[in-house]
Amino acid sequence: MDMNKTEELELLKEAFFIQQVGNEAVKNALDNNREKNIPSVFSRDGVIYYKMPSGEITRKSPFK
Repeated sequence: MDMNKTEELELLKEAFFIQQVGNEAVKNALDNNREKNIPSVFSRDGVIYYKMPSGEITRKSPFK
């Protein structure tokens, strides 16, 4: 499917907007977790990590 430059630009703008919304949602979730003293879970290179409210990062799950 061939797209003209205007369509490509609009698609790129939409992708950036979606990324911005996602980044804001993640920031809000991390802030909420911190306020409620809940560890945040993330992965890097397929390894799961837990960021504790104290700032400590561990691979041991704090959840039962």
